[in-house]
Parts: sequence; structure tokens; C-alpha cells
Amino acid sequence: MYQTNYHRPSSLAEAAEAIAAAGGEGKYLSGGMTLIPTMKQRLASPTDLVDLRHINELKGIAVDGRRVRIGGGTTHAEISASEEIKAVCPGFAELAHLIGDPAVRHMGTIGGSVANFDPAADYPAALLAMDATIHTTDREIAASDFFLGLFETALEENEIVTAVSFEAPDATGYEKFRNPASRYAMCGTFVAKRGNDVKVGVTGASQSGAFLWEEGGEALSNGGDLNALTVDAGDMLSDLHGSGAYRANLVKVLTKRAAAKAH
Repeated sequence: MYQTNYHRPSSLAEAAEAIAAAGGEGKYLSGGMTLIPTMKQRLASPTDLVDLRHINELKGIAVDGRRVRIGGGTTHAEISASEEIKAVCPGFAELAHLIGDPAVRHMGTIGGSVANFDPAADYPAALLAMDATIHTTDREIAASDFFLGLFETALEENEIVTAVSFEAPDATGYEKFRNPASRYAMCGTFVAKRGNDVKVGVTGASQSGAFLWEEGGEALSNGGDLNALTVDAGDMLSDLHGSGAYRANLVKVLTKRAAAKAH
């Protein structure tokens, strides 16, 4: 293992100072579920690691009526166990419970997952479907403007995800088809229902990362038949785990299951 400097700031101000002192060669660490394996494979070699896990400003869950705000340093396990979130948005709590395994859920954070935007990450599908807002050290960004492509977000250099917030829909449901080895989503769909309006967020399947399946949402809103719709296989990921056509079919199958849960 090559040498790297470890920093454990107790505030966002201290974190900013530490990353600035690294001169562009440092990385923020917020769980490390992607960064640490990447470093082990020598695909990344930051001179400094600035650990965000011990900053109280980034922790906590606040639910006011149906308004939910989750600190970026909150772990998947904390979200899945939150009785407040279960009461207003059970589909989101279930989503968090399906991430990885217990070790991953107790180390990984929602802020780290959102900032990294792995194509198989679970949260983006839900945040898109619920019209969530991503809060950073500099601004607020709508989820629809935040997720740009595989591992690409609207975050600027050294900008930190401090929280995510959303208005809990009337009903939610999440369904995920997991790779049996990694537990990553080969496809996952999150259905959010507000009155007669339904939105469907999809993760794990598309070459561009998570996306809103607008045709599926319209069909569910209007009582249409999902089986009559076509998902473009050419837009789907294709690898040794499943072809584009396989994932295109999963989008429809999982959306029907997620919709059933939402009802």
C-alpha cells in the first residue's frame, strides 16, 4: 500500500481546509465503499484522505410531517432502521435495507452513494422518482439536474453532499433484482405515487445511469398496461450478467412489482 495522509475533521470547515491543503490531490472519504477498493487496485492514489464520517453536521434524520431531510453522513443502516422514515416513506427504508450486506450498510452513507453515482446505486432511482433535492456545501440541486451520467454528477470540485430532502409521496414501492454475488442492482425500480400521478425511477439498467421511465409512469397514472410498452434495449447495459434485452424486460417486470407494493 502506498503512503497516504489521513485526516479526521470534526467540521465541514476543517474538511475544506484539509482538502485545500492537499493541493488537488486529496479525496473526501464518506464510507469508502468505492474509493477504498479503487485504491487497493491502484486505480486511484490520493495523497490525502479527508474522512467525513465524524462530522456531526452531516448526520441525522429529520421528518416534519411528510417532509424528510437526511444528512449526507447518515448510513444506510440508520435509514433502514428509522421508524420516522418507515412511517411516511416505507419504500425508501426498504431500499436502504436492500443495499449490499450488513457491513456495507453500516459503513456506507447516502451522501457518498449519491456523490459517487455508481450505475447500480439504489438511491438515485428513488430520488428521481420523488423529485428530491440534493443539498451541498454551496447550493441546492434538483435530483433531475444532479445525476448526469455514469459516475458523473453536477458536483463541482471539492463540493460536498450535505443532505438530501424530499416530500414523501402518498405511496412508494421499491423492487430490485440483485446480482447474487455483489448484491448490486442489475435493475431496480422505485415507484412514487402522489394522488393520480405516478413516477418511476430506474437504476442499474441504463448506460446513462439512473433515469425516470416516463412512459411507465404515465401508464401507471392512467391505468395503462405496462406489458404494452417497449423499453429500448439499445439504451440498456449489456454485460456478462445480463444483456440489454434482459435488462429492458426487467424494467417492466420490476416496475409492476414495485407498483404492487406501492398499492
